[in-house]
Amino acid sequence: MRLVLAHLVQILIAALGGLVFHWLGVPAAWLSGAAIAATLWGLSGRALPMPRALADAAMLISGAAMGAAVTPAAIAAIGRYPGSLILLVIGVFAISAASTIWLMRMSGWRIADAVLASVPGALSTVLAVAADRKAEVASIAIVQNFRLFVLIALLPSVVVLTGDGGNTGALIGEGLPVESPGGMAFILLGGLVLGAVFKTLKVAAPILLGATMVSSISHGTEFVTGVIPPLIATGGLVLIGLFIAERFRNVQRSTLKRALMSALGSFTIGMIVAALFACVAAWLAGVSFANGLVAFAPGGLEAMTVLALILGLDPLYVGIHHLVRFLGIGLVLPFLIGWLQRDKISAAE
Repeated sequence: MRLVLAHLVQILIAALGGLVFHWLGVPAAWLSGAAIAATLWGLSGRALPMPRALADAAMLISGAAMGAAVTPAAIAAIGRYPGSLILLVIGVFAISAASTIWLMRMSGWRIADAVLASVPGALSTVLAVAADRKAEVASIAIVQNFRLFVLIALLPSVVVLTGDGGNTGALIGEGLPVESPGGMAFILLGGLVLGAVFKTLKVAAPILLGATMVSSISHGTEFVTGVIPPLIATGGLVLIGLFIAERFRNVQRSTLKRALMSALGSFTIGMIVAALFACVAAWLAGVSFANGLVAFAPGGLEAMTVLALILGLDPLYVGIHHLVRFLGIGLVLPFLIGWLQRDKISAAE
């Protein structure tokens, strides 16, 4: 009983951290706030390892919530910007490759860690995969959060300087109803089954990937409609933040300093590549450079879409690009990291 209470206290502390970040308007508040609060709690020496079943539940909920963004409206929007979206796919690989090479050559990172740190956006998926595969989560999170912070802080000023903006649009998925209990049960149970299959195949973050695929297909075909109840989805993010915090507890000051220098170089290289692709994509789609820049910026789906609204850009164009990137990363990354790590193990043997 005492152990259960200790775990509940730990979860409550993580949730309070997320709540504070939410009040402050920090992007990915419930995830980052929970991770930071749990990390600080770990300094007290009272933190407990997170039970694997609880970690799997967090992955399951987050995957189900992620796939709910694949609505017929979102799929239809993809057909409006084929050239721009093709460039986006190429651009994601180019941004990741350039940043990965920088981190490996200039900072001496291992390839799997460099890839996870270089993936543009999808922070919750990246950190979940990193934690699941026992990667250098602390350094990866520093690089990813540095990029997001700089984008949120500086990108609005850059857009204003271009003199663009003023388009209108609609948020993707706005006003969706909450999933029915039956639909939610189908996605969660289906995610568990598919996750078990992926686990036998040694795919990274198998439960997260399984739930994402089942949820994406179910919502895309309208077999299931609606979103995961916000309270449950938020709880999943808090639990993932708690899971991630376990990898932060032994971070050394030298690691923080080294990761920040790596983050600066990685962000600069990635943003230059993103801006080049954004320029061409904006021309193909017939939108302003500001729209292209925000659409290709390696930031989070929610943060960049809201930013587009605030700046008077087209949130549909920006949102569909970030949605495609977000889901593509979520589906491809576990396979890629699993392959890289399996290849590394085979070479060692």
